[in-house]
Amino acid sequence: MYGILCATPEERDALRARLQTAPEPQRYGPTEVWTGDHAGRPFALALSGIGKVNAAAAATLLLAVVQADVLVFAGVAGGVNPGLKVGDVLLGERLGIHDFGLMAQRAFTPTRSGLIPIGAPALTELHAVDEAVRGRLEALRDRVAPLLPAQVRLGAIATADYFLNCRDTRDALHADLAADAMDMESGAVFQVAEDWGAPLYVIRTLSDLAGEDSHLTYPEMAALAARNSALCVAELLDLLEA
Repeated sequence: MYGILCATPEERDALRARLQTAPEPQRYGPTEVWTGDHAGRPFALALSGIGKVNAAAAATLLLAVVQADVLVFAGVAGGVNPGLKVGDVLLGERLGIHDFGLMAQRAFTPTRSGLIPIGAPALTELHAVDEAVRGRLEALRDRVAPLLPAQVRLGAIATADYFLNCRDTRDALHADLAADAMDMESGAVFQVAEDWGAPLYVIRTLSDLAGEDSHLTYPEMAALAARNSALCVAELLDLLEA
């Protein structure tokens, strides 16, 4: 069973347009889940809502209740790598949370999420997915690149519970963590997936460039970016079944 997650209605609508789902969702508390079948294998599509708490809860629901054994998170992100443009697709080869850590003397030091921050080393790089996942992401990149008028590449995605609308923070994330994009969910789902021993495939299309004008470009570009990611999800499911 594939467990597919997205955070926003635009992302959900794009995925449902690509994947055949039941007309109405099942409801588990605040989480809506649509079931369906793709290439002969069932999947469940969850609208998690925005942010790390919502994403982690929905991922756990798919693993524990729906009994998914593979997770996919698809949607949009803000670009932090100056070499990327709105519409480009990032396949997450390194993931992590960067707003977890230690605050001391008015200075914040990010550390690896899920561990006690006291005495922990500073977070200097995001965490690599395992080689099997990375190999499939490379195959997905090669499969999807001819289908989109945009760059498709593997990259690093940092997660925090805020919408990034600051050029200085954007540039620091790229310099300090070699991040290519930032979102509000993937790192949390990665932590849950690691704990459950489930492979996770993160697909993010850039809807904005995380600078001072991000709040202006996001509404216009979110639906287009979500469609790019949804196309990649359908191709990923075909690839995993091949």
